[in-house]
Amino acid sequence: MSLNRPATPLIRDLGRADYEPTFAAMRAFTDARTPETRDELWIVEHPPVFTLGLGADAGHVLAPHDVPVIQTDRGGEVTYHGPGQVVIYLLMDLRRNKPGGKLYARQFVEKIEQAVIDVLRAYNLAGERIAGAPGIYIADGARKGAKIAALGLKVRGNGCTYHGVSLNVAMDLAPFTWINPCGYSGLATVDMRTMGIEPPLADVQGALAHALIEQLTAAVERDPAPQEPNNSN
Repeated sequence: MSLNRPATPLIRDLGRADYEPTFAAMRAFTDARTPETRDELWIVEHPPVFTLGLGADAGHVLAPHDVPVIQTDRGGEVTYHGPGQVVIYLLMDLRRNKPGGKLYARQFVEKIEQAVIDVLRAYNLAGERIAGAPGIYIADGARKGAKIAALGLKVRGNGCTYHGVSLNVAMDLAPFTWINPCGYSGLATVDMRTMGIEPPLADVQGALAHALIEQLTAAVERDPAPQEPNNSN
C-alpha cells in the first residue's frame, strides 16, 4: 500500500446558490471522480430550503409556508438551510491510501463535528456532541442543548462522500420552528448571533473550511483503523 499523503482538499466558494443544482453538481462530481480525483470542499450559502434525508418522515415538516421541500439522498431527517448559514459540502474519498488504512464514516463524522467545536471555541462558544444525535449543540448556559450545527452525509459503497455540515451564524431562525429539526419535536435551534457573537459570514466560512482540512489531514496522518467499519451516517 502506498503511504503517500493525499493532496489537501481544494476549497471552492460557490457563493449563494440554489440547492437543487448544487445537489445535482455534487452527484455529478462523485459519479465522474476517479481514484486520482482531488477531494474538494464546497462552501455555499443557500436561499431558504427544507431538505429531507433518505429516512426522513415528511410529517416532520409541520408548516413549510413558501419554503421548498426537497428530497435528498443524505442520511438524517429534515433540516433547514437559509441565508446567514455556513454550509460546507465534503466531496471526499475515504479510501485514500494512508498510514493505518482508510478513514471510516464514524471517524469522518467525529472529525467534522470536532472542526465545528473548534471554530465555536475560537469565538468563545462552547459546543458539544449529544450521543445518537449528529450535530453540535450549545454546551452550557441558558441555551444548553440548543442545536447550532447540523450534519448529513452520503457515503457511497466506494467510500466517496458528499453532502456535509451546516453552522448557523446569523439567520432568520423562524423556519426551524416550522419543522421538527432532525426529527426532534421542540428541538431549540440557535445561531451565533443569538449567542451574542456576530462575525462576518465569510470569516466563519473560511474558519470552518480550514478547521475541516486540519481535522481531516490529522486523520490521514494519525488515525488507526477501527475494528468495525461504519459506511453510513
